[in-house]
Amino acid sequence: MAVKRGYNDCISTIKPVRDFLDVMNGKWKLPIIVSIGVGNDRFVDIQESIPGITPKVLAKELKELEQHQLIKRSIIQDYPVKIIYTHEPYAATLTPIIYAMKDWGINHRKKIFGE
Repeated sequence: MAVKRGYNDCISTIKPVRDFLDVMNGKWKLPIIVSIGVGNDRFVDIQESIPGITPKVLAKELKELEQHQLIKRSIIQDYPVKIIYTHEPYAATLTPIIYAMKDWGINHRKKIFGE
């Protein structure tokens, strides 16, 4: 059986896109990346900047982003102890993707809703 033309091109695109989606799955990870990127570095600040996210979900998502080396969790030995979250340099690779998604979303909203 012959492989259809374009099969390898399709697979070579789908696999890395699937990898991206596996890491950035769900509706919270990109908003968390954006929130930290604009300067929200404490748990409560991140939570307040993202409407609808619960503390339990935020904690889980932060842990996964840390495992994927996109953010860093640092403990500041002070009184009281502070935990802050910052971007790892690797997170900067998401910046063009986030802006492309933002532009697409703006254009889509105009097309569909006339806004």
